[in-house]
Amino acid sequence: MVDYTPADLMSIAAALKVLANENRLQILHWLSDPERHFPPQEDGDLVEDGVCVGFITDKIGLRQPTVTNHMRLLQDAGLVESKKIKNWVFYKLVPSRAAEVLQQTARLWDGSQVDRTADSMG
Repeated sequence: MVDYTPADLMSIAAALKVLANENRLQILHWLSDPERHFPPQEDGDLVEDGVCVGFITDKIGLRQPTVTNHMRLLQDAGLVESKKIKNWVFYKLVPSRAAEVLQQTARLWDGSQVDRTADSMG
């Protein structure tokens, strides 16, 4: 079992809190395959530079300030990174961070402890 510091647990909890919103999960899903989910952009490459916040706003159907807030939370959690091109902000998924959060969460429980709990329930 991994020993987590209080700071580790706070980081995991903060990331899970960000992930616990259906709109943010939807955005992350779209960003995982931007060429499939968004049209070509005039500025910036969908894969290399990310997706323009305007495209994300149009697709999700929320107001721009709401989408900007969602994107800020995702960025603060390290799940996306941003890049400014001209007057627009483009967002790109950081797949390694999402995988790290999920792995850290799974390691919170020692495998033998999970097995004993399952045995006692069965």
